[in-house]
Amino acid sequence: MTTHATRNVADDRSTPSHGPLRAAIAAATRSPEPELLPGLLESARLDLAQSDAAHALALRLARGVRERSLASGRAGLVQGLLQEFALSSQEGVALMCLAEALLRVPDAATRDALIRDKLASGDWESHLGRSPSLFVNAASWGLLITGRLVATHSEGGLGSALARIVGRGGEPLIRKGVDMAMRMMGEQFVTGRDIAEALARAR
Repeated sequence: MTTHATRNVADDRSTPSHGPLRAAIAAATRSPEPELLPGLLESARLDLAQSDAAHALALRLARGVRERSLASGRAGLVQGLLQEFALSSQEGVALMCLAEALLRVPDAATRDALIRDKLASGDWESHLGRSPSLFVNAASWGLLITGRLVATHSEGGLGSALARIVGRGGEPLIRKGVDMAMRMMGEQFVTGRDIAEALARAR
């Protein structure tokens, strides 16, 4: 009994102290959530000065990232597109759906049908000339023309028939252009296929 008690005292002395925060966490083990949450929420609140400082820092960081992205080649081009065609717009949602789905579609015919479905209904004209980027404005024109060509796929009349001919002839080019754009967007969000490639590109 004496040996066991002595061993416990020695173990207590050899255990390093983790401070008051760790002691509070240990004391709250298995406590009911309703009792703990009010105090935790209160401690997580920022006062007015802290809130203003956090808001100013967030704005400064966001501006810095945008300015750096806009000046960084292909990444800047993609950033410009994402700012113009935001997910709050129907066109932005269509492009994001297209980007995600095209990566999983194996055959050209299905890709062409998917492009027709997503681009035909967008209001691409409303985005013309809104961006300071020449690339983004050119992309808006390309999407507008492409959308009008593919929108005539099921319409009748001579004009629509001619547009369908042009649209079908241009579908390989459209598919290639969209595929390149999707790869550019993928490079913006995926740094590498493995850790080594990601670290090499991040340096």
